[in-house]
This record gives sequence, C-alpha cells and structure tokens, in this order.
Amino acid sequence: MSRLLSSLVTAALGVCLAGCVAAQPPAPEARSSPQPETGTTDSRPSLRPRAPEPVVESAGEARVAPSDGRPRNARLTVPAIGLRGLRVVPYTGSPDDAPGTRIQDGGVAASPHGARGGIGPGGIGNYVVTAHRTSSTRAFAELPGLRRGDRVHVEAGRTRYTYRITRTRWTSFRSVRSLRRQVAAVPGRPGQDPERAMITLSTCATPEDHARGNYWSDEFGNPEHRIDKIGVLVATRRR
Repeated sequence: MSRLLSSLVTAALGVCLAGCVAAQPPAPEARSSPQPETGTTDSRPSLRPRAPEPVVESAGEARVAPSDGRPRNARLTVPAIGLRGLRVVPYTGSPDDAPGTRIQDGGVAASPHGARGGIGPGGIGNYVVTAHRTSSTRAFAELPGLRRGDRVHVEAGRTRYTYRITRTRWTSFRSVRSLRRQVAAVPGRPGQDPERAMITLSTCATPEDHARGNYWSDEFGNPEHRIDKIGVLVATRRR
C-alpha cells in the first residue's frame, strides 16, 4: 500500500510541474534600438540649390569650319537682346573712324578691316562689328546687356556663323595701347597669333562716361570709352 501511494504522489507531482511550466507565458523577445541601414541615403529632397549644368559644346561644334576671312556684307542676329537681321557693312579702316561713323549714322553696323581693323566674318582672327547705341537707330542700344554664353549669329553668303560670348572689355579712344588691343587678332592680346575665329561687338559707353562726369569726345562725336563684347566661333551652318 505504501509503495502504491508513493508512486501515485510522484506521478501527480510530475503532471503538475509539466502543466505549470507550459502555462507560463513566453519571455518577451529582446528589442534592440534600430540601426541605420548601410548603403542608403536620406530620401528627403536636398535643400541645397542645384548648380546649373555646365554647357558642353558637342564635338561638331568644337570642330567648326572657319571661313577664309574675306570681308563681305553680312547680317547680324543677337536673340538675347532682340536684334535680328542687322546689316553689317565692311570697309577698310579702324573702328569708329570717319567712314565707319558715317556707316553707323545710316542706322546699320560697320565692320572695319585691314591693317587697323579686323577680319571678315567667320575668319581666323578678330571680326570687329560696331554700331551706335544712343543715336541713329540705336542698333546696339541693348548690347551692354549681353552675358557670357549668349549666342551671336552672323549670316554671310550661304553660311551662318555662330559665336558664343565669353567676356566683356572696355576700350579707351584716348589710349593707343587700348585701341591696339581692341583690334588685335586675339582681342586684348596684340602680337599673339590667332588660332580661333573670334568676334568683337563694340558700342559707345556714353551713358557710363557721362555718369562719371566724362564728357570728352573725338571729332566725330564719339565718347572716350567703348564697351566690347568678345566671342568665339562655335558653329557654322550652310543654307
């Protein structure tokens, strides 16, 4: 009897222990603080302003075909300042001399060539074009507003030459050195051999001179200073 009672008690204790363990809730899983994922970036838009994409000339534009540089009549178009089809008349001389001033007085642009001038449209060297800003038809009234990167189109014969403005310079008509730099084959660098076709668009700085109290003028009524916009040939197209 004692043995039977002992066996029953042992069995009952085993069942109770097994049931108590099974009834206990499982221990909660350990939680760790979230870790940043490697190789990811913040999905929020950047607050930094994006830099403008650089303008890259295509291979076709980089290898342009310049002209022979012969002086010829042309038409000038500058979309950035609303100028379209301005007639450009070539002549032998220097910028804004007597013949050049007479041409500009007629409401068109003048292009000096020769020893004291430049070269023809599209030629290797410096194609110089001048026009009035404050008188006659004021053809170059908005020229000072041209900016780096603006395009200038010159049509001569069956070819259109496209230049890109690269910089601005000032010319003083009271300085022989400054005048030489204006008509140099490489604008601003007398004596340097040209390797590219370039353009100089020039007009008077009358408002700027007068604002500084400078009322000097030459015998043709031109003020001391000129504003020159310099450009390089980037494309040619035949019609």
